[in-house]
Amino acid sequence: MAAAAGKRTNWFAIWISIAVVAVLVVAAVAVVWINNSATSAGPAPDSGIVNADTGAISVGDGGDVVATYIDFMCPICNQFEQIYGQTLQDLVDDGSITLEYHPVAILDRYSQGTEFSTRAANALYCVAESAPEAVTPFVVSMYENQPAEGTAGLTDEQIIGIAAEAGAEDAAACITDRTYDRFVAAMTGDMPADENGSRGTPTVTVNGERIELTGDPQLDIVDRIG
Repeated sequence: MAAAAGKRTNWFAIWISIAVVAVLVVAAVAVVWINNSATSAGPAPDSGIVNADTGAISVGDGGDVVATYIDFMCPICNQFEQIYGQTLQDLVDDGSITLEYHPVAILDRYSQGTEFSTRAANALYCVAESAPEAVTPFVVSMYENQPAEGTAGLTDEQIIGIAAEAGAEDAAACITDRTYDRFVAAMTGDMPADENGSRGTPTVTVNGERIELTGDPQLDIVDRIG
């Protein structure tokens, strides 16, 4: 009898062990899911002018492609717009280029915790989704109303007003909900770096080749296309 008792299977201990393993597996799956959700690009804007893989918002249909990576808090981006904006628009209008806007967020730290760069980039995607024809007017107006670095930036209500004036009256909910924040973050991480591995704005490429801006639109853009 003593020998039989010694061989008795301890089912209680086995089931406890199984339960512990199951809990650990569930916890591991949950951690993976949370991490994947945190790093996921989230939904891409549902727009024919937005490339879900690259984040490019395309204006025009020319054979040469000029891509601009911009942060709406960046004062140098505003200078770029003032110097190059009309030339780029003329090239779009005459069918020479496709202009790609890549709104990114690298300057959130300069907006007193309001994440203005992310909110503004998200807003441009919202405009592209709801009213593609309003993209360029929105970009121009955002620069005209650009806040200084170190301020809280524009409020959502102010951005919504700029979008509405540009022709994207239906973008309000998307802007307020920050629908594409994660998409902005993912595209920011994918933007091209310079030879030192640094990422900054504005970054400009012509037909995929990163260029050094000299302040001369003819030299930097026009002479490189066609």
